[in-house]
Amino acid sequence: MSTPLLAMSMPGWPEIVFILVIVLLLFGAKKLPELARGLGQSLGEFKRAREDFEREIDKSAKQLEVKEAADKQPHKPA
Repeated sequence: MSTPLLAMSMPGWPEIVFILVIVLLLFGAKKLPELARGLGQSLGEFKRAREDFEREIDKSAKQLEVKEAADKQPHKPA
């Protein structure tokens, strides 16, 4: 028995509103700005870490390409 594709889709507006109401009831109106600020900072940090990781991967790939190109050059006797 397979799960229908529709059941695995993103939540719609009614589901999002329901989730927000539950969060509001659990944490209260005073805590929501703090939670949102913390979430925003976390997402920003995650984005910076991902960019650093991608930069390191690109740097390593370029170094490897340069090394492979140097290895392919014929060595001239001195």
